[in-house]
Amino acid sequence: MAEAHEVDRAQWLEARLALLAKEKALTRLRDELAAERAAMPRLRIAKTYRFDTLEGEKSLADLFDGKSQLIVYHFMLAPGAAEPCKSCSFWAEQYDALRVHLPHRDTNLVCVSRAPLAEIEQVRARMGWRFPWVSSYGGDFNADFGVTFTPQQAGEALYNFGTQPARAGESPGLSVFLRDGGEVFHTYSAYSRGLDPLNGVYQLLDLTPRGRDEAALPWPMEWVRLKDRYE
Repeated sequence: MAEAHEVDRAQWLEARLALLAKEKALTRLRDELAAERAAMPRLRIAKTYRFDTLEGEKSLADLFDGKSQLIVYHFMLAPGAAEPCKSCSFWAEQYDALRVHLPHRDTNLVCVSRAPLAEIEQVRARMGWRFPWVSSYGGDFNADFGVTFTPQQAGEALYNFGTQPARAGESPGLSVFLRDGGEVFHTYSAYSRGLDPLNGVYQLLDLTPRGRDEAALPWPMEWVRLKDRYE
C-alpha cells in the first residue's frame, strides 16, 4: 500500500476523481460479471440429498422453503469440532439481517454443515443466530460441492475449481441452486476469495485508509475472533 501524504483541497479532489474513474470502471465490470453469472448454464441435480433440520428430515428441494432460488453457505463445522470456524462465523454474523430481504427477491439462504444437528444447535444458541442451519451429516453433499476432503485427498484433490491444493477436512464455499418445476439445478459456486463480497465488515474496511491491515499478520483473518472471544 502506497504511503499517503498531506495535500490541499484541489490536489485531494484531483486524486479522488482519478480514483472515481477506476471505481466506475469496476462497477461496470461488476455489472457485466453479474449478467454473465446469471446466464451460467444449469446443471440438473439428479442425486438425492437429505438434511437434518429442526422440522425433521428435508430434501434439497425442501430447503428452498417455497422460493425458486436457494443460496447455500457451506459452514465449516465438522462432526465433533470443539469450536465453529471463526472465519465462517465472521461471515455468518450478517445472515440474519440479509434474510429479512432475500425472500422478497424469491430467494432463501441456508447454512449447511457436516456436524450433527445437535452440535449445530449448540453453536447457534451460543452465537444467538436465527438463520436456517441444517446438517448434512452422513451424506455426500459437502464433498460433492467441493468443500470437504478426506486425508487421502489432501494434496491430490484441488479446491476452488482446481486453483489450489485441497486440505483435509472442511473448506468454505457457497453454492446457488434454482428450482424450476419439480427439478433442482446447480447454477453457481464460489470459494476462497470469491466469498469476499458476502462480508460487510471487509467491504467497509476496504474504504478506510488502513484497509484490512492484515499484511503484517501471520495469515489474513488471524485477528478475527468468535464474537464472544474478543478481549
